[in-house]
Parts: sequence; C-alpha cells; structure tokens
Amino acid sequence: MDLDIFDRLESQVRSYIRDFPVVFARAQGSHIFDENGRRYLDFFSGAGTLNYGHNNPVFKRPLLDYLESDGIAHALDMATSAKKRFLEVFERAVLAPRGLAYTLQFTGPTGANAVEAAFKLARQVKRRHNIVAFTHSFHGVSAGALAATANQKFRGAAGTALGNVSFMPYDGYLGEGVDTLDYLQTCLGDPSSGLDRPAAVIVETVQGEGGINEAGARWLRRLESLCRAHDMLLIVDDIQTGCGRTGDFFSFEASGIRPDIVTLSKSLSGFGLPMSLVLLRPDIDQWQPGAHSGTFRGNNLAFVTAAAAAEHYWSDDCFSREIAARAATLRAGLERIAAAHTDAALAVRGRGMILGLASSDSALAGRIAQRTFGHGVIIETSGARGEVLKFLPALTMSEESLAEGLAIVERALAEVLDPAVVN
Repeated sequence: MDLDIFDRLESQVRSYIRDFPVVFARAQGSHIFDENGRRYLDFFSGAGTLNYGHNNPVFKRPLLDYLESDGIAHALDMATSAKKRFLEVFERAVLAPRGLAYTLQFTGPTGANAVEAAFKLARQVKRRHNIVAFTHSFHGVSAGALAATANQKFRGAAGTALGNVSFMPYDGYLGEGVDTLDYLQTCLGDPSSGLDRPAAVIVETVQGEGGINEAGARWLRRLESLCRAHDMLLIVDDIQTGCGRTGDFFSFEASGIRPDIVTLSKSLSGFGLPMSLVLLRPDIDQWQPGAHSGTFRGNNLAFVTAAAAAEHYWSDDCFSREIAARAATLRAGLERIAAAHTDAALAVRGRGMILGLASSDSALAGRIAQRTFGHGVIIETSGARGEVLKFLPALTMSEESLAEGLAIVERALAEVLDPAVVN
C-alpha cells in the first residue's frame, strides 16, 4: 500500500503509522477497513478514545442533525444550546446518581490540557508548587503534564528541565507485600526528607501507558487519607480509564474515594471528537475569569455526541453490567492463553476492559502485536519497555468479535514462540 506521501511530507515524529502501515479508509463498530477493503478488528480503540466503537449511530445521527440545522460549531466558552444540553445530561446521568457535585471546567481539546489546568489550579489553591506523581505514570507531553510523566522516552524529548514534581512508587512497584505509601507517608512527616510539601497528588487508578498496572482499592483509599491529612488535593487522571473503561463511568468508583479534581478526555465525546474536561470541587474553583483560556474550549460538535453518550449509556446501570460481562470474557480468554503458554511466562493485568498480557521478555509483546496486525487485528503495546500487550477493545464489542480477536492473538503468540507453526 502506497505510503509515499506520508514519508515525504509528514514529520518523523509519527508513530502509530509505523506499527499499522496501511491507509485506513472507513470504520464501523469494532472494524476498520483499509483502502483495499481489507477488514481489521480493532483492539486499540484510538488508544481509548473510541469506547463505544467507530461511527456509533447513537451519536452519528444527532451530530448530523445538528450540522444540518446550522448548529453552532465554535463558540469559545460562550453559552450554546449544545453545551447547555451536555451540562444538563451529564449532571442528570453521571454526576447526580453518584452523589457527585463537581464544577465543570472546559479546557483545550486534549487530555494534557486538562492535566495542565488541574496542576495550575491546585498550585493556586494551595499556594505550593510541588506535585506528587507516581512511577510509570503518563499524564501528557506538554511541559507541565510531561513533568509528571515518568517514561524517559517522553521526558527526554522535552528539551528543557522538568521540575516541580516528585515521583513516588506506585502500588506494587516494590513487589508484593510492600505498601509503597509507607514511603510517601514517611517523607510527608519528615521535614528533612527533601520532599517539598505538595499541593496535590495525581494518580491513574490503572496505568495505561505505564503497563496496565492497577492500584488496589485499599491503596487508593489510603492515598486519599494521606491527602486529607497533609492538606493535598487528590487528582485522578481518568483520561484513558474513565467513561466506562473499567466498568463504571469513573474508574475510582469501585474504591469509594472522592477525588478533589478529575481529568477526562479521550472517550468523553464518544465519537472521537476532541473534548477535555476538568471536574473540580466547587469550593476550589478559584479561577479568575479568563485566567486559563484556549480557543478550542467549546467543541460544540463534541458536546452533541457527549450528551448522547451520557444519556444513552449511563442513564442506568445496564451498560455497566454489559461491560462486566464482556470484561469477564476477555479476562478469561487471556488467562486461558497465559495458562496454555507457560513457556512464555505471561501475566494478565488490569481491570474491566483495560487489560494486558505482560511478559518478562520485553520484545515479545511487540512481536505478537506485529504478527497480530498481519492477521487483521489492531493492538498496541505499553509499559516501560513495551513489554505488555495492551487490550482496549470497544466496550460495545460483540462476544463473537472478542472471541475472534483472542483466537488471532493466540495464533500470533504460537507463531512467535515457534516459527515452525507458520509453516
């Protein structure tokens, strides 16, 4: 397939095109088709941006109707009918049933924009500069968010010093039986620990880019308690793990914690349209008008589809139950694969529909992903060394498609472990 125009004109920074070197033309549900009409099963979901699948008709029809009615497309942060409807539906379907009373701040269109805003606000509210982040974290690649991102691949591209963030060990980082929060607690209580008193702590309940590492509910509750005891704001980065990816709308619901600030993006619009949001406790909404701005804070097309997503999928708990059933199927399939290939020493990680197959062989996951793509399944890797095969299928994927994809992954694994299988 001809990729010459991309090679000639596009920057070397492009990445996913190198893993999936075809020209994609159309998509529907959990399938993507290239220009030659070949079908690919999508276990990638736009890195978690398409939780409800491609071109979901639940969103497409309202969007087309809105465009055909000459609805407002761009309005900065002015009031529009599309934003009004989103606010009404989000409050009714998402916030109120969970007893949450957050104020909504619309930021620039990416998740990193939401993280930047969260950090700025936390520093203003607490009048302190330091943020605590965790090993293997990923929060974005703009300067402030990048400072809280752990991987040297991203940090090394900054071209400048990254500061005002202190890294602490994530749950499980020091092995089983070690509560890593003991170290954070000790540092917070020791005036000679070298830890500048933090304004906030930012955490992913399941680390996606970092390798599908899951924080336990008890660990998260203790982290919340430390934040309260030491006057730090708790920020949950739900950009990839929110909007149903772990089963509930918010990934922190199962732990029972109540973050002070939550960042959302990726699947918030439901349709792949750029949209980012910061949820914050009303009492810490200390922004002065215009103090955090941006031309594309008001993607009204995204408001239309986001309202449709919230109303259709989250007005009751039916969709959560469906996700739980699919997640059980996916996990069972991965555990069966791991058990059948003990020579590969694979471990299943994650929660809900963000799962991974981890290997001590850092090259194995990449080789499986490459072979899997050759058989018509799109899947990526994650982890510090790319050692985890990362499963992010649409939350709406059928049981038949899940089974098809798992069978292809297992076939690819067998071929990688024993090249003779290919013949």
